[in-house]
Amino acid sequence: MANLIAVTFDDTKTAFDLRAALVELQSEYLIEMEDIVVVTREENDKVKLHQPVNLTAAGAAGGSFWGLLIGMVFLNPLLGVAVGAGAGALSGKLTDIGINDEFMKELGKGLPEGGAAVFVLVKKATADKVLDRLEAFRGKGKVLQTSLTKDSEEELRTLLEG
Repeated sequence: MANLIAVTFDDTKTAFDLRAALVELQSEYLIEMEDIVVVTREENDKVKLHQPVNLTAAGAAGGSFWGLLIGMVFLNPLLGVAVGAGAGALSGKLTDIGINDEFMKELGKGLPEGGAAVFVLVKKATADKVLDRLEAFRGKGKVLQTSLTKDSEEELRTLLEG
């Protein structure tokens, strides 16, 4: 079972720095994440999700490839690419993997203007080593929500909230 962790920051730079640090820890096999998203609240009260994979673009690319193949069979590859790209982009836009987008947008509305949050869905982690490596973020964030055990959540709060 995966655990959801949501941490807020007063600025976007710290949120993106945390995401980069967690991605680095994943490359070192200290944490295994299903999803990680930075949510920002911009000056016009718009909540924006910064996801690591753009499903719309990925769907368009895949749809273009399959559209080209099907178009070649029917002797109209350009039409096949156009239809495939459109169908793939629509499919990618409607697909949601990992953390629910509406849930993140709803919580993002409560961020201060110019603030950000990092939402992480963690499958497995070596907690003590991960917390040691995140020492640079001590006192910079606030734990908004977790599905961790009480002890693990308290350790995380102690680190991030100081």
